[in-house]
Amino acid sequence: MMQISSGAIISLVILVMNMIFAITVIFLERRNVAVTWAWLLVLIFLPVVGFVIYIFLGQNLNRRKVYRLANEQINTLDQIVAKQHSELESMSFHDPAAEQHRRLIQMNLISGYSVYTQDNEVTIFTDGMSKFADLLQKIREAKHHIHIQYYIFRGDDQGREVLKALAAKATDGVEVRLLIDHLGSINTPGHFFDELRRAGGKVEYFFPLKLPTLSLRLNFRNHRKLVIIDGTIGYIGGFNVGDEYLGLNPRFGYWRDTHLRIEGSAVRQMQVQFLMDWQVSQKSPEADRFNRVEMSYLPDVPGRGRAGIQILSSGPNNAEEQIKNAYIRMITSAKRYVYIQTPYFIPDESMYAALRIAAMSGVDVRLMMPGKPDHKFVYWASISYFEHMLAAGVSCYVYKKGFLHAKTLVVDGEVASVGTANMDIRSFRLNFESNAIIYDSASAAKLARIFLDDLEHCEQMTLEEYKKRPLSLRFRESIARLLSPIL
Repeated sequence: MMQISSGAIISLVILVMNMIFAITVIFLERRNVAVTWAWLLVLIFLPVVGFVIYIFLGQNLNRRKVYRLANEQINTLDQIVAKQHSELESMSFHDPAAEQHRRLIQMNLISGYSVYTQDNEVTIFTDGMSKFADLLQKIREAKHHIHIQYYIFRGDDQGREVLKALAAKATDGVEVRLLIDHLGSINTPGHFFDELRRAGGKVEYFFPLKLPTLSLRLNFRNHRKLVIIDGTIGYIGGFNVGDEYLGLNPRFGYWRDTHLRIEGSAVRQMQVQFLMDWQVSQKSPEADRFNRVEMSYLPDVPGRGRAGIQILSSGPNNAEEQIKNAYIRMITSAKRYVYIQTPYFIPDESMYAALRIAAMSGVDVRLMMPGKPDHKFVYWASISYFEHMLAAGVSCYVYKKGFLHAKTLVVDGEVASVGTANMDIRSFRLNFESNAIIYDSASAAKLARIFLDDLEHCEQMTLEEYKKRPLSLRFRESIARLLSPIL
């Protein structure tokens, strides 16, 4: 009688467990098909290890309540949305071009509770030096409170300068709350923020990396970059806090990003999002609810301009991918051009199809990415999508002056998006993100001019050149693309 070795038995048990796990966890969760196949590849080729990776990176937060609102607050939100929805059809738009995007406004309102306001003034920053000089000046002028939220907050010279300014205001009696993502700022020691704490400021981590929540929340990060000063001035965009964002890191060189300063009623929605994120970071059970006291931070903001804006937020707690849906709606509405800047390009099928269809329909679709990677595997996955994009008529460019980190989308010089969301599946499904959708011809035209200026520092990739790349590189890109839905 043939003897079966203990090693063979163990291998068989692992195989069976892998199969059961794949069926019960992956399929029953009814994920996106591409994500399902990507996780199956991990489980098949990395038995046991794949299981551990899934536990830490594959959890579905969709059905878990992250933001706990009282029924009264939910009813209030519903009433606000219903009121504006009924007013949209007869609304008088300051910018005639905004009227062409009424359906986009409606979709963002219904799916993302994103209220449309059109009394905003927008200032655009494309350079870290000017952005942080402006931010530090506004911090010094703060009278009541400073709410500041970043994915990355470095403990370097730039981080110390910002922290020192915040501590000075806290010493003066201004309320300062600093919220940072724990994983994004993992290299910054906790004691770095002691100066602010001693001055009376408050510092919290979003989804801190500790048990028992570590395995459930590790893969869901708060990628937002928001600053709200006195409830009247708001900053949103791509810059984090650190020396590299000033172009001082030799590895990246010049750092090209896009950030906004907004003054007007849109700041209220930025404030609400910050306060909701802040409540999630609190440790006490009674802090789970967005309470009435917080409403004192939502003053009536005097209108400063005539730009229409929606602050649109999304995250893994939502069934709808609000920012991705807004991108698709903007792309499919284009009649003349679509200009995109993103450091990472890993679209799902719907986004991929929207861009290719727009290009094949005669729309001038241009995609700009950095010419140097900060994460090679993600970069390989991004470049792998170029072939069919180029074949469909999309113009693809790589930025050579430094590192391109901007997350912008401009359509026809009428509507634009600037925010924290990259054009990749991670931003659409796994990260907490916020974007400003701008319905203002002047701002959109300026962002379009910035894009065209950046082309002077780019190399255009052609389909012929793409096909001539080394086979070894194309193989790495193909492997990266297979796993791109879970990157």
